[in-house]
Amino acid sequence: MSTLDWHREGLIWPHREASAFVQVGNRRWHVQTMGSGPPLLLLHGTGASVHSWRGLMPLLAQTHTVIAPDLPRHAFTTGHDAYAMSLPAMAQEIARLLDALEARPAAIIGHSAGAAIALQLALDHAYQGPIIGLNAALRPFPGALAQIFPALAKTLFVNPLVPRIFTGSIDLVGGAERFLWRSTHSRIDAAGLACYRTLLKHPGHAGGALAMMANWDLPTLRTRMGEARNPVLLIHGTHDPAIPPDWARDAQSWLPDARLELLPGLGHLAHEEAPEAVQAQIAAFLAQAG
Repeated sequence: MSTLDWHREGLIWPHREASAFVQVGNRRWHVQTMGSGPPLLLLHGTGASVHSWRGLMPLLAQTHTVIAPDLPRHAFTTGHDAYAMSLPAMAQEIARLLDALEARPAAIIGHSAGAAIALQLALDHAYQGPIIGLNAALRPFPGALAQIFPALAKTLFVNPLVPRIFTGSIDLVGGAERFLWRSTHSRIDAAGLACYRTLLKHPGHAGGALAMMANWDLPTLRTRMGEARNPVLLIHGTHDPAIPPDWARDAQSWLPDARLELLPGLGHLAHEEAPEAVQAQIAAFLAQAG
């Protein structure tokens, strides 16, 4: 399936000057790096890209070196096959990228599914530093949905027509802006909408997001969350329709050292809606964590 072209679609990407392409084996990672100081690793969520950090990244870069990759098979990162899309495999891929960059994060910030990857890095790769989960996707679906959702995603994933059908249907449901509002209840700026519109209408990127969902296994992560000794801060928008605040409270209770901060009136993309508020919470947490 085709990939996005950095010299065509990538022309609108925020902080383009901070981008580089890093070859690790046959994987070609798109990575943005900004600032100086202790390194922070930023991991975006399913279906997004580094553009989701456009507002928060410069704020964090005032005190840290911020490293933000596009996840495997997302946006401009290429070379990963479907077998690299499970939660442990994605954590392994990120660990290899960090080795290639010779980077040891002082903290990891993950949005949505990116928070699950951060915890997997802690559990499998001896990462011991702070973790910040932004609208973190850590709670498995309740009841039968825990089995039905991955099975459905796998069924859709094996059909090569599905990503093209999905991208072709975006305009039928009111366009990218309406789709984002219905799924996130977040109002974001024009630059962010333009990037999401490009991603949502590209079959290669949609196929990568579907591969990630098809291989995700949060129930297994749930059984291991009590092993994590990392200090964890969960920052959550109260109007998130994708991951209700009660699910965030559940995740907090399963982690040995976690606290939850709610952001009133914000949705699933709270860090894009109010980057200054999120940065303030992160700075206070990192200062306390040392």
